[in-house]
This record gives sequence, C-alpha cells and structure tokens, in this order.
Amino acid sequence: MGDIEDIYGDLEADVSEEEFREAVAAKVEQMGGLADEETAAMLIAHELADGEVEGIADIKPGQDEVKFLAKVMKIGDLRTFERDGEDEDGRVINVEVADETGSIRISFWDEQAEAIASDQLEVGTVLRIKGRPKEGFNGVEVSVDQAEPDDEVDIDVEVLDTHTIEKLSLGLSDVNLQGKVLDTGTVRTFSRDDGSEGRVSNLTLGDPTGRIRITLWDEQANRAEELSAGVSVEIVDGYVRERDGSLELHVGSRGKVEEIDEDIEYVPESTPIADLEIGMNADIGGVVRSADPKRTFDRDDGSEGQVRNIRVQDATGDIRVALWGDKADYEIGPGDEVHLADVEIKDGWQEDMEASAGWRTTISVTQDTDREVETSSSDDAKDTGLSAFANGNKPDTDDGESDDTDGETVEFTGTVVQAGNPVVLDDGKETMSVETSQTVQLGQEITVRGQLQDGRLNATDIF
Repeated sequence: MGDIEDIYGDLEADVSEEEFREAVAAKVEQMGGLADEETAAMLIAHELADGEVEGIADIKPGQDEVKFLAKVMKIGDLRTFERDGEDEDGRVINVEVADETGSIRISFWDEQAEAIASDQLEVGTVLRIKGRPKEGFNGVEVSVDQAEPDDEVDIDVEVLDTHTIEKLSLGLSDVNLQGKVLDTGTVRTFSRDDGSEGRVSNLTLGDPTGRIRITLWDEQANRAEELSAGVSVEIVDGYVRERDGSLELHVGSRGKVEEIDEDIEYVPESTPIADLEIGMNADIGGVVRSADPKRTFDRDDGSEGQVRNIRVQDATGDIRVALWGDKADYEIGPGDEVHLADVEIKDGWQEDMEASAGWRTTISVTQDTDREVETSSSDDAKDTGLSAFANGNKPDTDDGESDDTDGETVEFTGTVVQAGNPVVLDDGKETMSVETSQTVQLGQEITVRGQLQDGRLNATDIF
C-alpha cells in the first residue's frame, strides 16, 4: 500500500487518509476490476484536486467548485431573510477574504452564519475554503460549503480599515478610501434590461500612492456634478471592479461620497515630452501654448462628436493634444499649466506625434491664467512667458502704474502658437496677443506691426 500512501502524501486536499482509502476502494469496486488500487488512487487524487486554484484571481463564476486559502479581512453583520415555502428564516453573513492575488467576498449560510455571529471567526484568520463561485452584486462571490482555519499558513496581505489607492485589488468590497478630486464628469443615463433608467457618472481621485477612476451609480451619480476638482472626499463602502485592464472603484446604493476637511496630497508625475513614443500611454504636463476652437463632426453611426486641439509644452519639447468628447469642453487656454494623465500617444498629422485625451484621461489645471503668478524678488526677473501674456494681459510695471507703451507702434516677430482670436505669437522668450482679421496657420513664423493697446497689438501690417 506504499503507492497509495505516496499518492495521498502528495495530495493537498481536505480529506483524511482514511476517507481517501475508502474512496479508493469504492473506485476499484465501481470500475469492476478494470483498475487496480494504485490507478484508482490516482483517479481519486485527480478528482479531489479538481477545483484547486492558485489564488483568488483564478476564481471564475462558471466553476462548479473551488478550493483556496485566504485571510479574513472583514466580517459583515448577520442578516436574515425569508425563504419561499419555508417557515424558518434564512441567515447569511458576508466575509471579505484576500490573498496575494486579490480579494473576494464569501458567504456563510444558516448554522455557519450563526457560528460566525457568535464570534467564532476573527479578522486575520487564514481559512481553507471550499465553495461554489457565482456572479454577485459586487462581482464574483463564493458560497461556502466548508471553511476551516489553517494556523500553519501565512498569507502576506495587510488588514486595513481605510485603504490607499495602491492597496486596492480586484474583488475588494466595503472599501473606505480618502482622496483628492482630480477630475469630474457629467451624469449619463442608460436603459436597463428591465426597462428602467440607470444613471452613472465618474470622478478621478488621487492620494499620495496613486490615482483611480471612481464610477458612481444611480442616486450617487449626482455627486460628480456637485463636487469640484481640488476638494478632498471619502468614499464609503465602495467595491473594486476592472475595466480595460485597469482597476476602478464603484459606489452604489450602499455607498457614499462625502466631502472632508482634510487636505489629501496628490503629486502628479509626468513623462518628459521628448521621451514620448508612439503607442505609449503616458502622463504629461506643461504650459498650454495654443488652444484651437472646438470642432464637431459626424460619426459613422450618425451621432455627433467633438474635439479640440491644444499644444502643451514642457522643458523638453511640445506636443499637440486632441481633447475628445466632453474633454473638449474644458476651459483651457494659453498660459494655463495643465497635467493630463493617461493620454495615448499616436501618429498624428504631418507625421507628428500627438496625444489623444479620451474618456480615461484625467485633466487637471494646476495653474490657470486668472491666478496670481509668483515672481522672483529680483526686479529684473518678472514673468515674460505664456502666463504673463495670457488673455492679452501684459505684466504690471514695477511701480504698479499702467504700461506707458500703450499707443506705441511696435514690431514683433514670432511663431503662431494660437491661430484663433486673438492670434498668439511666441518668439521663444515672450508671447504677444495680436488682433487681426488675416488668416494665419499654426507654426507659421510671421512679423506683425501695429499699436499696442491694453497689452494687445492691433496689427496694421503682417509679413
């Protein structure tokens, strides 16, 4: 019987050796002498191993049964419900468990639920679980058939009351998270299969560990239009889903989004524009050199789309950015300092790279042209860049009086960085806003001559 002992010794299953031997004997009898004890033992071992998963990330709704190890992260409350045709109420407790690959909700029923409600399970306990996966309210869940503590196994996951973005994992529910609002969206409506109307919106949050897209459903959807970028909020009772390979935090009827006084720090990181390559998804930041008017177009399905192009420059170079859909409505103009997270770098017009800002992109204006610009304490270090001339405003003179060059005829040569009204020229040191009825093109180098008035040059000659 040594072979059976060896096969059982290699088997990681929740059965005793006596139960294993009984199953082997039954298999030999079932097969009518077509298999010896060793062959039967191997067949039983295969059947018992079926359902073993490497980790929570491998659990799928279509599996008949799964067996896995996980650490208890959070224990819910005992809930009762009426069963059809039965006098006795049913009982259930939901427990959040996790391993190094992810998190999942497991459900204990009736007597097992009563035992857990009697403090017979603690947060941090490692369980050896056998159960049936299903698609639940918050994603995949497991209905537990059997669960036993395993004191000999250590699972390296941290039990948290409040999560940070970097600690989120697929399958987590009952998530509390604090972050800074980086971007807000509008409420969209859709029709459900039952004919009812649903509502959904999005936020983007950042904290010191990263950023994440927040999806708000139905009664929570209005919060996206009630909050402003820059405020700090706490997500209560969210759940983690995956979309296009990225994690999202969802907030439904049981969750909340509450504004808090604490200032949550978020420091964006950017890829230098000179280092961008076609095919990358990247974060970029810099100063807006030009902003074209918004354009509308017809899609193949007959719907109408919109796009707006801006050009962003950092210390290493500049790139055209196409703002698609509702991103085209952002109030961004020359001189604004912006950060664009998750843009796609594409092969653009005239073999020039461009960045595409779509639904996944987060746009943050880190300094706009209406804000006070800090200058050096040195008298000769006043701003002369895009922010100094944005919206046609010239910097104040040292004594605070209006510029005495108003009415003076001047000549200015530069590259067209905005072709709209007004035209904006950049000579590499400063910009000039120009009033003209003539048509110019982005990137064109021109010289203008005319009178200055309130910081703008009213062009009489362009050559």
